Amino acid sequence: MSIAAKSRFPLPWFSLSLIGIFLGSLAIRFWGLSRFNTLVFDEVYYAKFASHFLKGEPIFTGHPPLSTYLIALGIWFGEKLPWSNEAKNGLAGLTISPFSYRWLNAFIGSLLPLLVGTIAYQISRRRSYALIATILIALDGLFLVESRYALNNVYLLLFGLLGQILFFLALQTAHWRRWLWLIASGICFGATAAVKWNGLGFLLGIYLIWIAGWLWHWRQPANSIPVQNRSPLQNLTQIHLGHMLVGLVLVPAFTYYASWIPYMQVDPSLNFWELQAKTYDYHQRVGGLEAHPYCSLWFSWLFMFRPVAYFYKVTQSVNDPIPVDSPSIPGGRVIYDVHAMGNPFLWWFSTIAILLFAGILIHQLWEALSHKSSESRSLQPTPTHWIVLYILMNWAANLLPWLSVKRCIFLYHYMPSLVFAILALALIIDRWLQSTLHWRKITGISVLLLIFLSFWFWLPLYLGLPLTPETIQLRRWLPSWI
Repeated sequence: MSIAAKSRFPLPWFSLSLIGIFLGSLAIRFWGLSRFNTLVFDEVYYAKFASHFLKGEPIFTGHPPLSTYLIALGIWFGEKLPWSNEAKNGLAGLTISPFSYRWLNAFIGSLLPLLVGTIAYQISRRRSYALIATILIALDGLFLVESRYALNNVYLLLFGLLGQILFFLALQTAHWRRWLWLIASGICFGATAAVKWNGLGFLLGIYLIWIAGWLWHWRQPANSIPVQNRSPLQNLTQIHLGHMLVGLVLVPAFTYYASWIPYMQVDPSLNFWELQAKTYDYHQRVGGLEAHPYCSLWFSWLFMFRPVAYFYKVTQSVNDPIPVDSPSIPGGRVIYDVHAMGNPFLWWFSTIAILLFAGILIHQLWEALSHKSSESRSLQPTPTHWIVLYILMNWAANLLPWLSVKRCIFLYHYMPSLVFAILALALIIDRWLQSTLHWRKITGISVLLLIFLSFWFWLPLYLGLPLTPETIQLRRWLPSWI
């Protein structure tokens, strides 16, 4: 598969399309952001952690503290904005508006589609691929829900994606500029670990593809013919061990340590290593599948078998106030349900795409091993081969560590891997749309249309719009979607 040819999209249309997607993402995330004047799902933790940090009363969170600082920053700044005079509550420890502890998440969540599109462009140099990847991320429901509440997964994704983008920029520069990009990349990788430890999956993915680049470099003939239209992923051997040790080992480690300093300064009795041991012990004691009704097994994430209900209230009519601090009205006919679920067709198609990529890679490796050694050494991977390998390695790096985790885990833990599954789907759709075969173009357009209609159909569950029992039941396609 060749992806070297540049897209036919003229630059203004490409730029305007990205701006349009960003503005649309902003609008849908900020619309009705304060509708539920309460703490939704894990806002009972994260908004409370941030509020108490602002009061100089740090609470042990079970996670590194960076997201606490960011949500606290959002609260501090949000309370100074004109619309901070709307309805407030004191559930987090400060009397503040829901907007103030949600707006920064909404803004960061609006940037995530652009960051994924940037990665797609960096690895392929195709604007069409970048645009499709951007659209698909913007049409995912879980990314939308996580962006509208004071939760921490959007920050993990922000820094993880930025770290990879900066690493790709380092591949395309030299000398001191390369060092600057690598150090900046390392800071971002340290920051994503400072949100949650599983953010290190983004860094692990870079380690794996870098090792693969060097392994291929050592086995190929010295007189091999250079591949035309190289992908930046084919420049991996320009990053040496010294670069990695400083930029992507020492810098992330120092950044992670530095993230704890403000937390420890508030309470000088706290010790860094004791906090790490306490955090590890916390996750060991969370409990297994029985610990929470929405716990799910890692392999169920690929098919979205168990979404998570973040908010559920019932009223008699749409004119009644939403009972955020009291039980739902018995026998009510209007349901407000916020479900942390992905766009079903996007998830199912992306899972098919990533499994297809895995099958293709296994087949190609088998073919290479089946050749005589001299013939095998003469095989040259194309830019697309490197892209497929990058996507698979990063998908696996973010997913497979969960196989050994015994604690209760949730659907949203799949979000980093989902990014790369969607990149796989976007690459397939892009190839279909660029094909000269009519049926492939129709298939690509049909898949995009189906994903858009799916997003629109389940949108009331992402935004918590009022539904009747009958209309909400129409959207529960699986018994586990409750």
